[in-house]
Amino acid sequence: MGDPVSVSVIALDPVLEAGTRSTLLACPDVALVERGEETRVVVMIVDRVGDPELEVLRTTRGVPRPPDVVLVASDLTVAETLHALALGARGLLRRREADTGRLARAVLAAGRGDCTLPPDLLDRLLERSTAPDAGGGDLGSLRGADSLSDRERSVLRLVAEGHETNEIARRLCYSPRTVSTVVHDITRRFRLRNRAHAVAYALRAGLL
Repeated sequence: MGDPVSVSVIALDPVLEAGTRSTLLACPDVALVERGEETRVVVMIVDRVGDPELEVLRTTRGVPRPPDVVLVASDLTVAETLHALALGARGLLRRREADTGRLARAVLAAGRGDCTLPPDLLDRLLERSTAPDAGGGDLGSLRGADSLSDRERSVLRLVAEGHETNEIARRLCYSPRTVSTVVHDITRRFRLRNRAHAVAYALRAGLL
């Protein structure tokens, strides 16, 4: 077991912020720090994901050593999710689903560089990315890139849900080394930074 992941909480409602901090205190792998202190992960609680909220996300990430952000919102649309991912969010949860276990899981996934999305939202993103009219902007050229194999898609789906390498290996009946190799091959082929970047890229490019 490594050191606890440092986490701070941002919320406009002080009661909500206090409640979120109390929830995270129940996770022994998390170390809470005060807002404004250097931290590995920021949990951002919002009602909606509009321009002001996205600007806070952009500002939070716009520091020399940017923290990974877990965004918890009342609801999440496909467009809002893509905007948040593009700005560097590494975990997205709906407030009604953010119980102690799920919130801690999203925070710890962000802390190790992984990306977490609600399964139904991931499905909606995948449906959109494969729709005939799903093109747009500079993503059109990405859609012509090398496609993912069925094995690569399966691995990335589970990465997006926040599963660790060993759990992905058990679910897919692969060895942990095979899972790590698959992810490494994807990041190298598309010149991506890490597993979270691979998930965001694949979703936006329609490769999943």
